[in-house]
Amino acid sequence: MKTKISTIYLLLAITVITFTGCGQEGPQGPAGVDGQNAAVYYSEWFSPTVWSGTSGDWYFSASAPDLTQNTVENGVVLAYVWLSGDLYSSTTVRPLPAYALGANWSFLIHQYGTIEFTSDEIMQPLLTHKFRFIAIPGTSVALKSAILKYPTTIALKNMPYKEACALFNVSDKQQLIK
Repeated sequence: MKTKISTIYLLLAITVITFTGCGQEGPQGPAGVDGQNAAVYYSEWFSPTVWSGTSGDWYFSASAPDLTQNTVENGVVLAYVWLSGDLYSSTTVRPLPAYALGANWSFLIHQYGTIEFTSDEIMQPLLTHKFRFIAIPGTSVALKSAILKYPTTIALKNMPYKEACALFNVSDKQQLIK
């Protein structure tokens, strides 16, 4: 008897849910960002006009208007250096941060729209070193696919330069050595 009553209540509950759960369709919501492929921004290769700082704490800043708050906070910024006199190879492009020529090389974004490159060389670094950045917004489809191969931020930032150019469709026609 208890089973029969339980079955009746169960059928009644399913019927109520089925018929009361349906109503008029609401308005369509705003389009999502999942399908968007935001533009990837990249600089040309550039050299500092002057290094500021002192022995062991050198830096120079460059204007980077594409480094907006949204791109910096929700995306990934990759930076690269080509060092003249690099003993490893004259064509080596290193992801930053890097250790080369007896010094640490890095970058930071101390304010949106500006990028700062740093070195802890004892002597003032050469003005012939070249730097470049690639800024990938968080809504970039290419970034989402890169994360599958490079699942951590550190791995992503250590992505080889040529692979980053291919993956993010970055032009690399400018010659480094002139």
